[in-house]
Amino acid sequence: MIGRVIIIVVLVVIVGGVAFLATRNIPPPSATVEKVIPNDRALHP
Repeated sequence: MIGRVIIIVVLVVIVGGVAFLATRNIPPPSATVEKVIPNDRALHP
């Protein structure tokens, strides 16, 4: 009986988490990244 309740609770938490992530509008990061690469490290044959 206890095992069945635990399985149901775990399934409800997983389904709730998936539903939350599917409906949540998370904006992508918008910071500009500029990195200077020295010419001696840019290309190695």
